[in-house]
Amino acid sequence: MKSHRNKKGFTRLEIGTRPVVKKSLTGFTLVELMLVVIIISILVAMVMPRLAGRTEQAREAAAKADIELNIGSALDLYELDNGAYPKTEEGLNALLTKPTSAPNWRGPYLKKRPVDPWGNPYVYKYPGTRNVDYDLYSYGRNGVEGGDDDITNWDEEGTQ
Repeated sequence: MKSHRNKKGFTRLEIGTRPVVKKSLTGFTLVELMLVVIIISILVAMVMPRLAGRTEQAREAAAKADIELNIGSALDLYELDNGAYPKTEEGLNALLTKPTSAPNWRGPYLKKRPVDPWGNPYVYKYPGTRNVDYDLYSYGRNGVEGGDDDITNWDEEGTQ
């Protein structure tokens, strides 16, 4: 089978005695492109309303994970190394830089200063008034203590 290109970019294949002409440059037509754009637009229009209310839920879940897992684990490691949690005055900075009251400090226990998903610092108190060990919480969306949007490390009854 032989193939030859002519001046217009067409390839001529000789199969037996009958020549077949095939265009070597292919692409999408404007109609095909418009159809793809319309289909994608329809899919986005169907999915976006379902995702619109989820951003606040995601922020709350991220704050809860920070409080219970990330910062909570770092505080527990600090307590294992030093025999007590950082004092309220030292705050969560004690997880980043060595305080004078921590003789066996093996940190940093966190990579950066923790802030909640709304850009506010987490509130830390030791000894805790609402929890057995320490109180750790975020003021939530409104940035003000109180209300139903605060995210805490204690349950509603006051102890964990």
